[in-house]
Amino acid sequence: MIGILADTHNHVKRTQAGVRVLQEQGAEVLVHCGDLASPEIVEICAVLPLYFVFGNHDADSAADLKQAAKKHGATCLEWGGQFEHRGKRIAVVHGHMTIDLRPLLESQPDYLLTGHTHTARDWQSGPTRRINPGALFRTSEPSVALLDVVTDELRFLRVVV
Repeated sequence: MIGILADTHNHVKRTQAGVRVLQEQGAEVLVHCGDLASPEIVEICAVLPLYFVFGNHDADSAADLKQAAKKHGATCLEWGGQFEHRGKRIAVVHGHMTIDLRPLLESQPDYLLTGHTHTARDWQSGPTRRINPGALFRTSEPSVALLDVVTDELRFLRVVV
């Protein structure tokens, strides 16, 4: 199962709570869809295998985030990238730049995970299921998502601090 979070914006307590909820619900891997805003968020999320991308609020800290990825054994996909989990292709991008999003969507992955809008959403775009887990910052309902790629089940989980 893949735990998905986005738009934490260096909110440590909410990020810790989100990671805890995902771990309790059985996440095996975490994916952060951008706007981490500090290396500390990488460290918090790296309690499980972690993949993350940069968001628009990460531009100034990109080098530090890459260094944190190396230090904590996480995989930095920079401005967008893909990985495979249980035979499914998972693409990840923050979603604020069409130039980063379009090539990933055109490669027709099984899933495309995004952030940026701070709104939880699940929709189909051709053969690709697109998922935004919501946000842990600047939202009235902080949320993360849990995706079972074997059963294709998706659950949005509310995060309470």
